[in-house]
Amino acid sequence: MILCGRRCRPLFFVTSGNRQLVMNENLRIVSVSLMAPPYTTLHYRLPEWLPEEMWCAGLRVAVPLGARGTLRAGVIAACGCAPDTVPQGVELKAVLWPLEFVPLLGEEYLEMVRQLAVRQMVPPGQILGMLLPAGLRSAGVRLRVRAGGRPRTLRLRDIAKMADSERHVLASHWSAGRVEVLEPETDEAENDICHVTADPPWPVRPAARRQTEVLEYLWENGPVSRRRMLHDLGTGAQTPLLTLAERGLVHVGPLDAEQAEVCGCGIDSACHTEAFENQLFELTDAQQAALRACTDAVESDSAETRLLFGITGSGKTAVYLELARACLEKGLSVMLLAPEVALACKLYRDVQLRFPGLPAVLYHGYQSAHEREQQFLNLAAQAREGRPVLIAGTRSALFLPVASLGAVVLDEEHDASFKQDERLSYQAKEVAWFRVAQSKGALVLGSATPDVKTFHAVREGHMPGIVLSERVGGGTLPAVELVNIKDNAVKETILAPQTLTRIKETVTRGEQAVILLNRRGYAPLMYCLDCGSVARCPECEIGLTYHKGRERLVCHYCGHSVPFPSPCAKCRGVHYLPMGEGTEKLEETLSTMLPHGKKVLRLDRDSTRRPGRMEQILAAFAREESSILVGTQMLSKGHHFPSVTLAVVADGDIGLNMPDYRATERTFQLLVQAAGRAGRGERPGSVIIQTRDPAHYCWDYIRNCDYEGFFEKELEARRKRRYPPFVKLALIRLSYPMDWPQGQDRVNALASAVRASGRELGVSVLGPAPAPLPVLRGRRRFQCLLKASDWKTIRMLFHAARQGVPASSRLRLSLDLDPVNML
Repeated sequence: MILCGRRCRPLFFVTSGNRQLVMNENLRIVSVSLMAPPYTTLHYRLPEWLPEEMWCAGLRVAVPLGARGTLRAGVIAACGCAPDTVPQGVELKAVLWPLEFVPLLGEEYLEMVRQLAVRQMVPPGQILGMLLPAGLRSAGVRLRVRAGGRPRTLRLRDIAKMADSERHVLASHWSAGRVEVLEPETDEAENDICHVTADPPWPVRPAARRQTEVLEYLWENGPVSRRRMLHDLGTGAQTPLLTLAERGLVHVGPLDAEQAEVCGCGIDSACHTEAFENQLFELTDAQQAALRACTDAVESDSAETRLLFGITGSGKTAVYLELARACLEKGLSVMLLAPEVALACKLYRDVQLRFPGLPAVLYHGYQSAHEREQQFLNLAAQAREGRPVLIAGTRSALFLPVASLGAVVLDEEHDASFKQDERLSYQAKEVAWFRVAQSKGALVLGSATPDVKTFHAVREGHMPGIVLSERVGGGTLPAVELVNIKDNAVKETILAPQTLTRIKETVTRGEQAVILLNRRGYAPLMYCLDCGSVARCPECEIGLTYHKGRERLVCHYCGHSVPFPSPCAKCRGVHYLPMGEGTEKLEETLSTMLPHGKKVLRLDRDSTRRPGRMEQILAAFAREESSILVGTQMLSKGHHFPSVTLAVVADGDIGLNMPDYRATERTFQLLVQAAGRAGRGERPGSVIIQTRDPAHYCWDYIRNCDYEGFFEKELEARRKRRYPPFVKLALIRLSYPMDWPQGQDRVNALASAVRASGRELGVSVLGPAPAPLPVLRGRRRFQCLLKASDWKTIRMLFHAARQGVPASSRLRLSLDLDPVNML
């Protein structure tokens, strides 16, 4: 029988580094957080075959679980738990074997895990299972024993079957350094990476449906391991995969170094070298003042936060890099984080150009599992030795082990990508603050359009603000012009005649233009001319988007797709009218309207699916091989093209009417960032924003680049409607299968309980109401909006709600604190 779920009470310890050595021989009890289901924390006794002093918190171990003794990997959460935590008559199982010689995780890292577990109301093991790379939470390691002749390899299950006398012999070899820990075995299917090598349409016969299925899967999911693909599509996909590989349409095999680097990164140093040389080597007086303010925060005796509020082109990146150098010179680590992989790669390349030979690491989710695992192990080893390092990456880099963290920089801190909603829900700003607080470091938030809550904190005196109000090199912000397209009579394109004229004039002068249309595909809706219905996804009840290059109708939420043309689901007709315009159609239209020899490139998720394709597009535009770059919000920030003198926002209203209290703020941020792409060179720039509602109040603030005026207007609206920063906001999300008859009744019953709890706790409960996307991936969705004065009462309410939902229920329940995605 195993005791679980009880908190250990540590007694007398001697601390050495991050090791806790148990001094009382009677206290041979440890608590272990399992990194796989059931994710609980269990008590085990220390085995007699290994010395007591080697066991310490943060060490990964293999432990038996259940009557069959199934092996699980876990992390020792505490050593020396008091014997009275174990009821009389309960015999604890012994830890089988350590998975490493020295602990992977330090005490600060374990404390971060504990705090995340409390915030998410889940066991610490579940947090570890989501933070650590897959190979580091596996019990599939092997031991290579080099003693007494020929080396032999042992699996953990072999050790479990040994007699105690054999384990003592193995332990002596372990202590003498004659045992090597090998990584879990991986087969070729795990190491082989599959990705498409050509853009659609692909030369595949209509009858070859399995080949089309493989190509569509890889196009939607990007580079994936062959094992994952076969798991998702079934083993029957193996033959068509190999056929496609023989034809050169698919790559199957390990990625070489160059492919691995550009997979998902897409930033070519040629795009930024000129800007780097001209702007980053010599700091202006304003940049030097900003740098001093940041370094003072690092040198403070307590953790500090700074907002670096700089207009587009003001040289914020230069300040980040010089701050990083200052930290490393003091023996402190630093993290430079960006909301997107492309921007993270740009930061990494800037570091390499600015400081050749600096100990820098790039970390993001597009890297292979093996690469992320090795990065984690290497950084953990450097942390134990106290060696500082610079990490450039995305939000997941926050969970890497580092020593003496001096500063964390969040570039474009307002971006919604810093909030993760799936699996482990967290806000990167909160995690970053916790990490710098542990080491009394500095958190630097940088943006030209800060989050309203961040700027409110500055106004309230909770953090100092640093302002960069001028562009480096003396450039000026571009002039902004509004174009009313409400009565646009031109049907061929969303662009108004005067906008097209300005574009043609720009490219005729040999200058470049960028055009933002935050809607990918060819047409967002396909209207059936026979019955008047719109083609919809059967799993999400959302309109299917037409992708002309793929010759398919695609759901942008669940990935469901069907060939086009396909019979209408209602009348079986095949006569459709494309409605609306996406980036694919805009690219096609402009290519036919421009002067001879002027080319158009497109930058969106569809055009950059192949590894390295984004890099090629940006590099070609930087070399001025194309006059126009059309794209989604991917091109709105971070890119520097000196020859761009015109930025066009084709449909500025897309985000204004979203069911989200941040809708206007996000539109303001996106369009100001997009406008900042123009006029970054010697020639002045201009911006055209097309709108159907030119009277909307946000346009005046965008036109004048008046962030503070917009902030005051937005803040007053939130004060009246009780939205953040004046309350704590959360969403309880509920969903059930579409075919579950009792689903609505269960939601109604739970709603009554939640409202009753809300009245008791003083939490305002709105709903549950159908979500803005009421059906997604075959599940009906509802949500409750919670408003309270603190997070504690919200968590208490959710805990009460969750108690009323059995684990076996088909009703799913989740809590999103400070939601960014309200859909």
